[in-house]
Amino acid sequence: MRLGVSGAVVDGAWCPGDVDVADGRVAAVGLPAARGGRIAVPGLVDLLCHGYAGVDLAGASVEDVATVRAAAARDGTTALCPALLTDAPERTVAALGRLDAARAIDTLDARPLGARLLGAHLEGPFLAAARIGTHPPEHRRDPDPDLLTRLLDAGRVDVVTLAPELPGAGTLVDRLRARGVLVAAGHSDADAPAAHAAVDRGVRAVTHLYNAMSGLSHRAPGLAAVALTRPEVTATLIADGHHVAPEMLRLAAAAAPGRWALVTDATAATGMPEGPFRLSGVPVTLADGAVRNAAGGLAGAAAPLIRGVRTAVAAGVDLVAAVGAATTVPARLLGRGDVGRLTPGASADLVLLEDTLSVTRVLVEGREMDQGATTE
Repeated sequence: MRLGVSGAVVDGAWCPGDVDVADGRVAAVGLPAARGGRIAVPGLVDLLCHGYAGVDLAGASVEDVATVRAAAARDGTTALCPALLTDAPERTVAALGRLDAARAIDTLDARPLGARLLGAHLEGPFLAAARIGTHPPEHRRDPDPDLLTRLLDAGRVDVVTLAPELPGAGTLVDRLRARGVLVAAGHSDADAPAAHAAVDRGVRAVTHLYNAMSGLSHRAPGLAAVALTRPEVTATLIADGHHVAPEMLRLAAAAAPGRWALVTDATAATGMPEGPFRLSGVPVTLADGAVRNAAGGLAGAAAPLIRGVRTAVAAGVDLVAAVGAATTVPARLLGRGDVGRLTPGASADLVLLEDTLSVTRVLVEGREMDQGATTE
């Protein structure tokens, strides 16, 4: 099946020509180009998704998770880490169990058509009180190895965000690395020495660069500055038009080429009309495209990942780099070779874009998503 595109982003580079798909995989690239200007890119990979289409993943049933997966895939995201906000341990344990049950459906022949459900992203509870943001402060915890083990044993976890400057956080970093979990620093007030020490210990990412972290002061650099200057670190950021100014997007792309990744921080408000929603039980409101808590602070987001690609390009970032930030970079960060790729032999998780970078067609394992209800 020819896709009818004029070019594609293949293994992080622009490849002129059409793409052929057969038996659920990419069969060939660089074929004679079709007219019309449409391009193909790998299915997008979101490392931080709290909800979608009216569903908050913290309390989602197996059926609700299927709704999230289908809605995200229609918008071009074909793999996602379901994210869980800081919460009471028993509720996080229960949510991880439900996510495992939803993920188990993938072993059946009747796998639902939607985004692949990667391991959970635990955003908390080991966060800095001074950078807690919308996370419920009553559920914040100082580093507790026993609690961490309880959470990791409750279900599949791929990413944990913590504040590395907290006493005892180093022990958690060691345990997470031993279990193959990506450790990200975030909601952190770390100064530069503490941030460097965390990277030396094994922290390999930061969660939503610039937001809820110590920053870029020229005499007192913090976590954001260290993230942009340490080659071991991938900086994730939210490019929804509200969280990060265009200049700061360009700064990240220039300072950390190939090691910055787009995430959504999507909430249940994504793809929904304006109004009230909940984020792990916390009341939030979607208005004018932004999700805010009762105090008026940003509380997650409501934009699909493809909007982040468009926002980056509009800010002056190269298209191939922006696509890579939503595909190959997050996949590499997770150590996954089976997602975020468009290359012969890879699974045909593909997104077709118009020249405006709007999604016109999505394939998941070569099967076409119904595009009747996209967010944008």
